[in-house]
Amino acid sequence: MTTQSGEAGQDLHQDAADAADALAARLRRDMVGALELLTVYLGERLGLYRALAAGGPATSTELAGRTGTVERYVREWLEHHAASGLVEVDDPAAGPLARRYRLPPAHAAVLADPDDVRYRAVNGVEIARAARQLPDLAEAFRTGGAPPPLPWAPEGRADYNRAAYLNLLGTRWLPGIADVDRRLRDQPPARVADLACGPGWSSIAMAQAYPLASVDGFDLDPDVIGAARRNAAQAGVSGRVTFAVTDAAGPVGPVGPGGSEWSGRYDLVTIFEALHDMARPVDALRAARGMLAPSGSVIIADELVADEFTAPAPELERYHYGWSVVACLPGAMGDPHTAATGAVLRPATLRRYAEQAGFSSTEILPLNTQTWRFYRLTP
Repeated sequence: MTTQSGEAGQDLHQDAADAADALAARLRRDMVGALELLTVYLGERLGLYRALAAGGPATSTELAGRTGTVERYVREWLEHHAASGLVEVDDPAAGPLARRYRLPPAHAAVLADPDDVRYRAVNGVEIARAARQLPDLAEAFRTGGAPPPLPWAPEGRADYNRAAYLNLLGTRWLPGIADVDRRLRDQPPARVADLACGPGWSSIAMAQAYPLASVDGFDLDPDVIGAARRNAAQAGVSGRVTFAVTDAAGPVGPVGPGGSEWSGRYDLVTIFEALHDMARPVDALRAARGMLAPSGSVIIADELVADEFTAPAPELERYHYGWSVVACLPGAMGDPHTAATGAVLRPATLRRYAEQAGFSSTEILPLNTQTWRFYRLTP
């Protein structure tokens, strides 16, 4: 005869077994996704997506010829991508060398067009780079320091926000801040400082949207500033966009290319998806405040995270936490005075940083985006 307590014990045992099975299945699905991203890395690095989009359907031999790669490798990649639904195959029953593969137009926007806001092939590059650093990151967990920075070669700098800046920053986001938009369009020509500008696409987008304004971009990385200058020249805005290698959180704040300090002259200072990466965000905000003209303001875009910690959390929160663990927090841990913010920069933390930097007001702006929250700071 089974007792009631025995039945309860069996139920608990079954619940635990079901939970273990569910977790094992989840990690199996995660493995499938991770492997797909690694093959996306290959497609982006080798130009396979671009060749399919530009040249049309191809056999594995034809695609290898277009891209200077080896047919047998390309065949396996195409078969995997067709099996995964990333590309289409005309006749799966045809012989391996006779099958013709195509990139559907909707997939081309995501995998082959870096100017489309839906472009995500760069995700494969980012995941591969994050994985390359994991042995050093494991050691940093033990020591408390930072893993050594990875060289950008062979991939080059990932321009993961390029399309968003060029398509949305000057056409939707900044125009949604009426007085800022008006000042950027008016005489005398407005001056903008773009802190942590990366490869310069945010600076370029502002210059393109506001023909009267001039933009000065600042970043710590000499290589990325070199890329920003090339990008501005190719975009035809180098006459109104300048870039300088400098630490926004340094003792004197950003300085111009000739070494002279630029302060108290900017109508707008921007920090786009970078404040959480800074080891000393309060110092950076204090420098930004010192650069403002009397009626200027600071606009910050950072991750769209919940106001409070929750567990389990929605997918977007998990996404930001994942990058925080493997990239954002480690990147800031090498500074002995680091704030160790991490990617999950909640509004209350940003307000606290702003107050410590001397700002009197922190406003969350009513701009709707999929992954960012915009703030306005005023002295």
